[in-house]
Amino acid sequence: MAKEKQYRLSKTESLFVKEPLSRLKNLSFVFQVGYHFIRSFQKMHFIGPCVTVFGSARFGPETDHYQSTERIAAGIAKLGFTIMTGGGPGIMEAANKGAYENGGYSVGTNIVLPREQKPNPYVHKWIYIPYFFVRKVILVKYSYAFVVMPGGIGTLDELFEALTLVQNNIIDDFPIIIFNSVYHEDIINHMQKMVDDESISPEDMNLLFVTDSEEEVINHLRNHAIKQFGLKRKEYKPKWWLGEKTR
Repeated sequence: MAKEKQYRLSKTESLFVKEPLSRLKNLSFVFQVGYHFIRSFQKMHFIGPCVTVFGSARFGPETDHYQSTERIAAGIAKLGFTIMTGGGPGIMEAANKGAYENGGYSVGTNIVLPREQKPNPYVHKWIYIPYFFVRKVILVKYSYAFVVMPGGIGTLDELFEALTLVQNNIIDDFPIIIFNSVYHEDIINHMQKMVDDESISPEDMNLLFVTDSEEEVINHLRNHAIKQFGLKRKEYKPKWWLGEKTR
């Protein structure tokens, strides 16, 4: 048998696609990301324990999804939590509004997108973040629970980000609440399929609390966030030197 000819690359050939960015541009990107992390940590340092509400920007005030979110956020604010959202319209606005109009504290982490350029009018504090991954770190960092309302691709991304972090013990076992079982039915069924196919463990399903009851959301947070982590109420005083608005 004839020996197979060994192919050798010439000096002008390469196995790899050329990197489009120079080392200098990559270094610049690292500094930009670091700047936005530091700026976000500084801005959000005093906001207190949060519950982050995820949901679509496309559900307006006339929808049941918006109205449910507003009531749920009002109940969460009365527990003493700060409400944190992406700061945009739709479900995010509803959550911020529920807190803002019921004596709670309300913050937003706005992503720079054509559809969501401006913070909604119901935030006491907000910050613009140009990178999704930086924004997700901030949404997770200050939260003791996550409430997932009806949403789109971004909402699912945020849900599975939080779920992955809890599953792998990167963050504590913070409650992850999915509201509206009909809307999320296919997602829950797909997760059950993953259990059946052994791509996730059966106990991973216990990381989610699925409900259609606004009251159950509040009670679950009371038992699995406040009691579990020993949180206590503390009167929040806006800090004028940070430009915070009074409630």
